[in-house]
Amino acid sequence: MTTIDRPVTTATLDVPGATLTYDIRGSLKSGTPLLIVGSPMDAGGFAALAAQFVDRPVVTYDPRGVMRSPRDTPGLSTPELHADDLHRLIDAFGVGPVDLFGSSGGAVNGLALVTVHPEQVRTLIAHEPPACPLLPDHSVIKAVIDDIDASYQRSGMGPAMAKFAMMLSQTGPLEPSYLAVPAPDPSMFGMSTEDDGSRDDALLSQNLQSCTGYEPDFGALAQASTRIVIGAGRESTGEVSARAAAEVAKRLGVELTMFPGGHAGFTGDGYGTPGDPEGFAAVLREILG
Repeated sequence: MTTIDRPVTTATLDVPGATLTYDIRGSLKSGTPLLIVGSPMDAGGFAALAAQFVDRPVVTYDPRGVMRSPRDTPGLSTPELHADDLHRLIDAFGVGPVDLFGSSGGAVNGLALVTVHPEQVRTLIAHEPPACPLLPDHSVIKAVIDDIDASYQRSGMGPAMAKFAMMLSQTGPLEPSYLAVPAPDPSMFGMSTEDDGSRDDALLSQNLQSCTGYEPDFGALAQASTRIVIGAGRESTGEVSARAAAEVAKRLGVELTMFPGGHAGFTGDGYGTPGDPEGFAAVLREILG
């Protein structure tokens, strides 16, 4: 489908402890809105994907504590807290249920939302939710995440993000011996080795531990009126988030839907490693009908 540059309307919504900033493409009253969410990825990461949908309203947003959505209180932002933000955001649209595409942490937050407010979501597409407690190697993954957190508190973003990137690149279950692997050089991943003293990164300080520690309520999800689709990238096979997605799909009794690319297969040229937003949107459009 040919993309059209539509005007973007930006709005804000005050929620407990934060102010959310969101972008609307099209009129919310012109069809079922497609709400595209990540965590901690901000709205900019989904611009290329949002541009593929010109026949319906599309909303993207910055989660609390990310970019244009300041928060008032420090500490972890749990999936349940993000779900409450999404609940309030959808309610503010005033147009009834939405279709929701969530990627990574956004997929976890979407599952948490449908658990308590299924009436607000017609179809949920959860792409690679890193629900690590479902995996057989969850204890090793938890130890790695704890070590990443300790590295962040001790040495800052570069060393911590390098460890995170190395973990994400692994395929197959993590063996206990992985915990003894030497720490990678941050420069190998294009990251700084200098510590600027900040400890407010949205991923490392707010979301990583709570997101990867989330275990879906499959009983509630099974009873939900929402149609739930679980997806993974064709190039992600064996990676932690893709393995978790497969386990979520299995426990829900649904087939895992494959998308082009890897964990961020929806991104365009202007956001990190480019994916295939057009091909990604084609699969998403087929799901949504």
